[in-house]
Formats: sequence, C-alpha cells, structure tokens
Amino acid sequence: MAKPSSGKIWPYILVGSITAVFGMCVWTVKVTSSANIQESDVYMTNYQDADKKANDFINARIAFDKKYNVKYVTEDIGGKQPVIKYQLTDKEGKAVENGKIVVQISRPETAEFDQTLENFTQEDGVYSLSGAKFPKAGVWNIIAKITIGDNYRFYNIKADTRIKEAFEF
Repeated sequence: MAKPSSGKIWPYILVGSITAVFGMCVWTVKVTSSANIQESDVYMTNYQDADKKANDFINARIAFDKKYNVKYVTEDIGGKQPVIKYQLTDKEGKAVENGKIVVQISRPETAEFDQTLENFTQEDGVYSLSGAKFPKAGVWNIIAKITIGDNYRFYNIKADTRIKEAFEF
C-alpha cells in the first residue's frame, strides 16, 4: 500500500509557480525595453505630440486645402541623383512662389537613414530639391511640411526606388 501524502508539497508548488510568473514578467519587461522600437514620424514629431495636436494638424490641413493644391511631381527617386519635386498652386491654378517646404526622408523600419532637407529651389510653382540620398533599395517615406504664410499641411508619400509610382498616406 502506498503511503498517504501529508499535503506539504502544495505550498512549495504554489510558491514556485508565483516565482516563475514573476520571473517571466521581469524577463518580458527587460527584453521589450531593449527592443529597437521606432517612433511614429508622420507629423515630423513623436507620436505623443502628434496625438496631442491631432486636431490642430487636421484643421490646418483643411484650411490649407481650401486655398492651395499640392502635387508630388517627382519622376523617379531610384537614380544616382534623384530630384524631389512638389508643385504648389492656388485654387485658381496660379503658381505659388512664397512657399516653404521641409522634407524628412526615412525608411519605414529604421531611423538609420533619416534625412531632413530644406534647400528647395522654386521655378513657376515647382519646388525642386536635389541632394537626397536613398542608399538602400526599396520603400521610403517622404514626409513634407509645406508652409505658405500662416497655412501649413503635411504631405506624406511612400515612394519606392525600384518603381516610379508613389502613394500618399
């Protein structure tokens, strides 16, 4: 006949289980805090500030779009010396000559290749910028902040160095 259990093992199993769960929680926090997590840069700021100012950005875009048109007219970013171009016109189709454009270029998965560019030249409402570098083939985010007087908006493009198409996001 087997000797009956005295019931003293259950407290050890309970303490062991609690210790294991606590250890896994500590391990999870340690691993996730060392992960390379990229912050959102849709509005050229971190996601906390973008969240706080979301309504301001939306209202600014609505006010801008009532007065002006923006068109991304870059032919190709896959060449050795790509030229990024935007066309700015008012609602009547007249070229806008007093605009300012700041562009951030980044890869979706890393901040390693991020660039901020501001030296656009303007001719007949077409703002051109050479000097952008796309050192890696594939998809790039091209985020522009376009300012005309007190009006501004963000114009976000996903472009691919392997094809000529670009998509607004």
